Amino acid sequence: MEIGITSFVDTKPDIHTGELISHAQRLREVVEEIVLADQVGLDVFGVGEHHREDYAASSPAMVLAAAAAQTKNIRLTSAVTVLSSADPVRVFQDFATLDGLSNGRAEIMAGRGSFIESFPLFGYDLNDYGELFEEHLELLLKIRSSEKVTWKGGHRPAINNLGVYPRPVQDSLPVWVGSGGNQDSAIRAGLLGLPLMLAIIGGSPMHFEPLVQLYKKAAAHAGHDESNLKVGSHSIGFVAENTELAADTFFPSTQYGMNKLGKERGWAHYDRSSFDAARSFDGALYVGDPETVAQKIIHLRKNVGVTRFMMYVPLSTMPHDQVMRAIELLGTEVAPRVREEICKWEAEMENAI
Repeated sequence: MEIGITSFVDTKPDIHTGELISHAQRLREVVEEIVLADQVGLDVFGVGEHHREDYAASSPAMVLAAAAAQTKNIRLTSAVTVLSSADPVRVFQDFATLDGLSNGRAEIMAGRGSFIESFPLFGYDLNDYGELFEEHLELLLKIRSSEKVTWKGGHRPAINNLGVYPRPVQDSLPVWVGSGGNQDSAIRAGLLGLPLMLAIIGGSPMHFEPLVQLYKKAAAHAGHDESNLKVGSHSIGFVAENTELAADTFFPSTQYGMNKLGKERGWAHYDRSSFDAARSFDGALYVGDPETVAQKIIHLRKNVGVTRFMMYVPLSTMPHDQVMRAIELLGTEVAPRVREEICKWEAEMENAI
């Protein structure tokens, strides 16, 4: 069971002071967060690609490369790379470079993206949203499997027996498929035998269990070994010394972030009752003291089949020291508890068989 952090490198105004943090400062802070995550034993850190004023990381590979030189063990991934509007050749080159700098710790999490700013920015038509992703993923996987590439598609110039360099340290650079819960995405990941990362940010996480089974069924149909499949959860959360402190600290920025996005997407107003319901044991918010958060992650592993948990923190701008403390607690107290319990549970399951 892998435990890690996801960050979108948020730069919304501080809800208490109104201060707007600069992109440069926030980028430096997230590198510090990645270094700390490595020091406290977390398994993976993901940086999400966005092209908006309120997020600083338009180039996750650059951010992760800055952290690669200062870390030793933690895996470094995008979360996600908006592959529909990106050139797969350049994506592979960027992450192969990151893989070399980190000595084999890079990953790509490919997704369609839930924001659309990158499409007009890079000259893509939103009407080709789905087709672009399928085509670009096909090319990315072809580049991964072969140093010399011959390929032809409908939205990008053809490649005729050209090499793509550098090559990664890893024999096969890991490529995950990110999904917000779309069945077609889960089936595609399964048929390709790729790891699946689910954005479980609302409702009950247990509702994703049928989607995981569909993913595994598709993988089995394509002849992939189910024991090699990986399923991840990208879930909003925060850890503090006690649950009341965690909730009171995390709510204001979460409410601000939810309502800002909600205005764009027509969501209902997000208030404290919505927040408290979501942080209940069956809810999608992983907010509380280390034991509370650990038990919710364990429950997710046992009942949904998740093998990697990524805590998305913060949802909106929070003081850097609060984020650092949450990362420290996740690594030193939550992750060991989860790993110990899951190890025992898997041993019991194996003995029962």
